[in-house]
Amino acid sequence: MVHLVVEASKYLMILLFLIYTFECFHVFKYNGDVEEQRHIYRVQRGLLFSIHFDAFLVLYLTTYNVQIIGFYLMQLIVLLAIIVSYHLFYKHASELVLNNMCMLISIGFIILTRISFEQAFRQFIFVCAGFIISLLIPLVLQNMSLFRKLTWVYIVLGVGALAAVAVAGQTSYGAKLSLSIAGISIQPSEFVKILFVLYIASMLYRRQDFHQVLLTSICSALFVLILVASKDLGGALLYFFTYLVMIYVATRRFTYFGAGVLALTVAAVVGYRLFSHVQTRVLAWSDPLSVIDNAGYQICQSLFAIGTGGWFGLGLGQGMPQKIPVVTKDFVFAAISEELGGIFAICLIMVCVSCFFMIINVAMNLRDNFYRLTAVGLGTLYALQVFLTIGGVIKFIPSTGVTLPLVSYGGSSLLSTMIVFGIIQGLYIMQFDNRVQKKEQKLKGGKKGAKRKDTKE
Repeated sequence: MVHLVVEASKYLMILLFLIYTFECFHVFKYNGDVEEQRHIYRVQRGLLFSIHFDAFLVLYLTTYNVQIIGFYLMQLIVLLAIIVSYHLFYKHASELVLNNMCMLISIGFIILTRISFEQAFRQFIFVCAGFIISLLIPLVLQNMSLFRKLTWVYIVLGVGALAAVAVAGQTSYGAKLSLSIAGISIQPSEFVKILFVLYIASMLYRRQDFHQVLLTSICSALFVLILVASKDLGGALLYFFTYLVMIYVATRRFTYFGAGVLALTVAAVVGYRLFSHVQTRVLAWSDPLSVIDNAGYQICQSLFAIGTGGWFGLGLGQGMPQKIPVVTKDFVFAAISEELGGIFAICLIMVCVSCFFMIINVAMNLRDNFYRLTAVGLGTLYALQVFLTIGGVIKFIPSTGVTLPLVSYGGSSLLSTMIVFGIIQGLYIMQFDNRVQKKEQKLKGGKKGAKRKDTKE
């Protein structure tokens, strides 16, 4: 009986997630129809909670662990609190960004509870903390214009935090990534990347001449070189490519972008020659079966899991994700593919794509150049992180050790991504206010024109 429930539930979850993903893009058809959009968002939330309930029902039936029921209810309360709070305090927040954030968090809860209840509970605590922080961010953005003036503060804090990791950080898989403070492991680069985006935006929002670009590049190089010194090449790539995109968007000069790509290519070759762990990852990517007992074991297990899951998955609790090393972090996408199926995994990618489209849409509609560049930078960070994670899991690119935002286990990654989504919500509200002001100005202009005609007559 339980086996039948598991089989039925996986098809139900795939169907519900397909509808949810379709609505992520279908909603743009009703760009001017507020009521129709609200209806779609309500449908999405119903689908979200249905998938969440279905998954935890299966997890309980396959384990008969009573703790899962209590944990499900705790998650349900927090997810409802996130949605209700945004509706109460920010009536003009983006409901699509909000729904997608909650959907990705809930998928993270589902797969982490399946693999490790202890890690899932820790993730839940970080979600609660991230919820409070991200809820305050739109309010801070609305009432502070100081952010564009803190250029050197961003540099000092960012470079200082990365340097501390380079000197005293804990080494993990060949790279120094985290600091241990009072027994809590923190990965500063996850938060510094936000400061990095704000720094570049503050440098280029007014001036984009060669001197300003050169100064921006020199200071940006400090961030990247410290990450290279820490052997965090995945983080260095994330920072450098974000810098390139922001420089191109600010100056509209492809020469800068092309020179940056060339420099990135040279740096990749040099990095391969210098760092043994990079050589190991490239070997594991190029021919994992030849080193399956050592360097290629992780990627081979990932590919086996994805292949075993097929299009429809084995069902929650029916796979063997524990065989993949670091499965809850770098390779969580493989676990999702194995148990929930390739269709579900593709829908997950498309939800991430819709988040990126929404962020870029916000950037295009912002009049303030500082905030526009900030949105572009944060959107690039998010999209590149998703690409690097999934690309490494499916053997499209060498593994970079980057986590899947909001889904993978990790407090620093989760908190930083929720902060990013909070900033995007704040910028979306600004964009909405700008549109309202434009409409009001047009109406006033129309009324004044009508009055002038009346007086002439």
